[in-house]
Amino acid sequence: KDAINETLRDWMANVRNTFYCLGSCVGPHPYPMMVRDFQTVIGKEAKGQIMDAEKRLPDYLLACVGGGSNSIGLFHPFLDDPEVKMIGVEAGGKGDGPGEHASRMCGEGRTGIIHGYKSLFLLDEDGQVLPTHSISAGLDYPGIGPQLAWLGQKGRIEFTRIKDGEALDAVRFFARQEGLLFALESAHAGAAAIELAKLHGPGGAIIINMSGRGEKDLFILAKQFDPKRWNSFLKSEVMDDVQ
Repeated sequence: KDAINETLRDWMANVRNTFYCLGSCVGPHPYPMMVRDFQTVIGKEAKGQIMDAEKRLPDYLLACVGGGSNSIGLFHPFLDDPEVKMIGVEAGGKGDGPGEHASRMCGEGRTGIIHGYKSLFLLDEDGQVLPTHSISAGLDYPGIGPQLAWLGQKGRIEFTRIKDGEALDAVRFFARQEGLLFALESAHAGAAAIELAKLHGPGGAIIINMSGRGEKDLFILAKQFDPKRWNSFLKSEVMDDVQ
C-alpha cells in the first residue's frame, strides 16, 4: 500500500515522462484496461482448451479477487457468453467485522476514489480506508478493479467470500486429491468451487483459475498445518546459525 502511494505521487509529479504500471487492474486510466487486456491470455486459452476438449463452454468460471487482474483476465473473453456464470471469490478473512476481511462486493464496499481510480472500497463513515485481513497477501487489499465492480453491480459477475480456514482446507484437499499445491489466493476460488460442485452435481464443467502455486506460501502453510514441527524447524535453524 505504501509503495503504491509513493509510486502515484511520483507519477503525478512527473506525468509527462513517467508511466505507471501496477500488476493489477486498478489505478488511473488506461492502466486497468491495459492489465485486463494483457491478462486475457488466461481466458482465451481456457476457452480454447475447453472447446477443444469438451466441445462446449463451461457452466461456471471461478477466480479469486483482490484487485482482480487474474479474474478479469479469465472472465473478459466470456462476457458475451450469457450461459457462462462467473463467480469472483473475495477474502472472507477471519470474521465479519472491520479489519477482519477484505470483501468489498458482498455488501461491504463503498464508492470512493483511491490510488487514482474510482471503484468500491472498504471505507469507514468518514471515507477513510479501513484495515483489511486475509491469510493470502494477494487478496488483502481494500479496493477492487473498476470493471469488476461495475460488472458485479450489473449482475454479470456474482461474488462470494471464503474465510481463511476454508482456503486452508482447499489447499489440503487439492494437494491430497489432485497433487496440486494451490497458492492461498487461488485456494479461495478452489474452496468456492468445492461447495459449488456439491450443489451442481456430476456432468458440469467448472473452471477454477489457479492463478498461482503454493510454494510461495510454504512458510504460512507449514505454520498452519503442523505448528509443532514448524517451530522445531525454526529452533534448529536458529541453533545452526548460533553455532
